Amino acid sequence: MFGKKKKQKQEENQPIDTEQYNFLRRKTIKELIAPAGIDASAIDHLEIISNTKRYARSFFVSQLPRMCTFPELFRDMYLFGDINTSIFINPIKEERSQTELNRTINELETERIVAADKGNINRESTLTQKRMEAEQLRDEIAAGFNKLYEASVVATLFTYSLDDLDKLTRMLITEMSKTLVNVKTAWGMQEEAFQSNLPLLEDKVKKTHTFDRNSMGTVFPFTTSEVGHPTGIPLGFNKQTGTPILFDNFHPSLSNYNMVIFAKSGAGKSVTMKTLVSRSSVLMGIESLALDAEGEYTIVAESLGGVNVVISPNSDTIINLFDIEPERVKDEITGKERTVLNVENKVEDVTQALLTMAKGSTRSEEVNELTKQIIAESVAEEYASLGITSNPASLYKSANMAVSTDNLFEKEKKDMPTIGSWYKRIQEKARSNKNPDYQFHYSYLLKVMRQYVREYDGQMAYFDGQSTFDLLDGAPFINLDISQLEERFARPLAQQILLSWIWEKFVKKNSEDRKKARKKRVIVDEAWMLLPYPDAVDFLNKMARRARKRNVSLAIISQRFQDFYEKPEAQAVLTSSDTKLFLAQDKSEIQYVKEVFKLTEGEANFLVTCQRGEGLLKVGPDTAILKIIPTKKEFEFVETNLNVLAKRGNV
Repeated sequence: MFGKKKKQKQEENQPIDTEQYNFLRRKTIKELIAPAGIDASAIDHLEIISNTKRYARSFFVSQLPRMCTFPELFRDMYLFGDINTSIFINPIKEERSQTELNRTINELETERIVAADKGNINRESTLTQKRMEAEQLRDEIAAGFNKLYEASVVATLFTYSLDDLDKLTRMLITEMSKTLVNVKTAWGMQEEAFQSNLPLLEDKVKKTHTFDRNSMGTVFPFTTSEVGHPTGIPLGFNKQTGTPILFDNFHPSLSNYNMVIFAKSGAGKSVTMKTLVSRSSVLMGIESLALDAEGEYTIVAESLGGVNVVISPNSDTIINLFDIEPERVKDEITGKERTVLNVENKVEDVTQALLTMAKGSTRSEEVNELTKQIIAESVAEEYASLGITSNPASLYKSANMAVSTDNLFEKEKKDMPTIGSWYKRIQEKARSNKNPDYQFHYSYLLKVMRQYVREYDGQMAYFDGQSTFDLLDGAPFINLDISQLEERFARPLAQQILLSWIWEKFVKKNSEDRKKARKKRVIVDEAWMLLPYPDAVDFLNKMARRARKRNVSLAIISQRFQDFYEKPEAQAVLTSSDTKLFLAQDKSEIQYVKEVFKLTEGEANFLVTCQRGEGLLKVGPDTAILKIIPTKKEFEFVETNLNVLAKRGNV
């Protein structure tokens, strides 16, 4: 017995393992989770130190509006970038709520009597209204129709720089103030607020507000978004509700009629657009024109009774980039339409196209402002040599330039300038040039532009000559097939030239008078091909901004969103499109889509895992999960899978 006690005493006198003791006594969140990972020395933010330093700032809701609207109360906070929001809800017992409401009613009545004695009629009326509302709420709770809750709202915002954190803080406070929600920084309580936002069900801020059952329902973010219009075509089904989505590309509620479709290869971009085109043609009479980079729309044109135009080195089709058309514009003062001929804009469009040709596939740096000046002057001289001026009558074979413009489209047009005639003008100007600064640029143009001239059997001379094809008014579908052109440069060049030609022949001909204008759609397939060429992107942006005025929808289809994201010049295409459809996305690109379009984590994950024909449809501020199912008959001409087509015997 003695020996046992002695041994026990010796163990008690042994030195303590300090490191083990310190670990055991750590019980706080800061010590257990990230003892060296969070710097809480600042009073208005935290620094989270890991592989990459991040900054966090927490907020609490300090004031609420008198009336709450579902689901708008905290929507801007929930969707505000990289932010986490926690709401702590505690029900108030009926006994306590009755007691507090009775006290509130007595206080309001006392204040009302004082206001009445002082003759303050406005305050007396306000207090009377508040007392009646409190009495109504008390009676509803007593009858079991309502209930009171205490709720605290805490949010934490994350960024990678302190400057961004300050900027986004101001933006968040401003956005929330629009709905009369006052948000304050948890000054001096950042550590407690950050811990409150962890999944530990512990509110350390305790800045509570009182809600009744109806207003409490407005804080929940669980909404089912419905997208669609009262009129339009059945585009697909809302996967969340099972209801059909009617889509009208030209509905007055849209700020513009443009749309973009982004998806990885095989996700169903072409099938979706073909379904949209065929249904809108049959049901709404919309005329569509496709700039077909992959040769996928030929069967659609045939099925709809449209026109197929193939442009290739071996075809006889010529489209002249110098073609210019008069247009009908509405006078802003009188409201009447008049015919005009905008030669200056056309000179700029042709100059941009010729400049792209001159730079070539290597985008040569030898081309500069002097080269552009030579091209522009020569293009302007080409039109001037034919007597083509801003007078629409100058387009036609008539000696009398004062001829009435009412029936211009019935007169015989002059032959237009061509790349060949422009090239000859450059040759003449080069021979007569005596300015050494221009000598190199003339020599360069004569060398590189020769390949586009038919007279010299140029390998890319399919745009030199008078146009052999003119767009047919009223055709349900026109397909310009450029799939046989070389992909690296010839195809993007053809896209740019044809966009300019489409603007002249298809878009500008549409009246600005909405009652007279037909509904038209221009489809640019595989638009990513244009992005390496600044002049082409510039024209695409202009077209996106100006299409609505002509009652035209520009539809951009691409499988590489990252290219648009990394190209600031192409942003106008995105901002000028009120309708956006995202089908299945590649994992490498989903982060860019999520960042630009403020998608939630759930929406982003859906786009990575969704099936073919499923996607996220955003029309203005509304979003829905869409499932597109073409009918059996439609699948006969919208299917693009070569294996399926081979089984049918179509390939």
